[in-house]
Amino acid sequence: MNPPLLDVRDLSISFETEEGRLDAVIGSSFKLDPGKTLAIVGESGSGKSVTALALTRLLPEPPARFVSGEILWKGADVLKMTPRQLRKIRGGEIAYIFQEPSTSLNPVHTIRSQIAEAIRLHRPEVSDIDAEVVKWLDAVGIVNPAQRMRDYPHQLSGGMQQRAMIAMALSCQPDLLVADEPTTALDVTIQAQILDQLRELRERLGMAVILITHNFAIIRGLCDQVAVMFRGRIVEFGSSEEVLSRPQHPYTRALIDCIPKLGAGHKRLHTIDYAAIERAL
Repeated sequence: MNPPLLDVRDLSISFETEEGRLDAVIGSSFKLDPGKTLAIVGESGSGKSVTALALTRLLPEPPARFVSGEILWKGADVLKMTPRQLRKIRGGEIAYIFQEPSTSLNPVHTIRSQIAEAIRLHRPEVSDIDAEVVKWLDAVGIVNPAQRMRDYPHQLSGGMQQRAMIAMALSCQPDLLVADEPTTALDVTIQAQILDQLRELRERLGMAVILITHNFAIIRGLCDQVAVMFRGRIVEFGSSEEVLSRPQHPYTRALIDCIPKLGAGHKRLHTIDYAAIERAL
C-alpha cells in the first residue's frame, strides 16, 4: 500500500496572546492520498485556516507555537525542515489560493509579472514564460489570456481575479492545492463556476486538493473525504458520502441541518446547541 501524500499526526498549535495562551488546533490527525480531495469544514475560528497554513509553516513563530505532532509531507516532517527545504515546497509542491484575491494579488504588478515570478522561482527550466502564463490563464477559463495577462488586478472582476490566483498556483504544478474559502467573496453563480473549475482541473491534472470551507453545501460531488473541526479539534472524519448521509457527531449534524433545503417551506433553520456539543467532546 502506497504511503499518503500528506499525513498529519496529533497536531497541536497554540498562540501567545495578551490574555494568555490560545489553543488553536488540538490533537488533529488526518491523511490525504495523491489525487484526492479533502474538505476541512467548520465555523470561523474553528482552526481550519491555521491548520492549512501550518502545512508549510506559514504561521509566524512566535506568536504561533507548534506544541506537538508531526506534519509528514511525502514522508518528511515539515516541522523539522530547514528554511531552504520549506522554500522548495511552498508554492512549488504545496500551493495556496485564498478567499480574497483582491488582497492576495499585488496591485502594482500585472497578472503576467506575478505568475511569471512564481514560474521562475519554482520551474527554472521553463524558457518561454509568456507562453506558460497564457497556457494557465487559458486553463482556468480567462478569455483572451494573451491580452488579459497585461492587466493589473483592479482591471479584473472578482471572479477573474480568483481565476488568476488559481492560474498562479497551478503554474508551479503543485502536488497539493490548498483552497482556503476560495468562493466566499463571490456571488453564487461565480462560486459554482470556480468550484466546477477546481473539480475539472483536479481530475485533469491529478493533483490533491484541500478545500477549507464553512459550507457543507458545496462539498458534495467535489470532495472524497471530510474532516469536521470544532474549536480546534477534528470531531469527525470520513468519506464525504458517509459524513453527509450518516453524520455521527452532533456538531456535524447541526452544520448539515443549517443548510437551506428546497421544498422545506417556511421551516426555520436549526440553532446550533453548543452546550450539547461541548458535552459530546
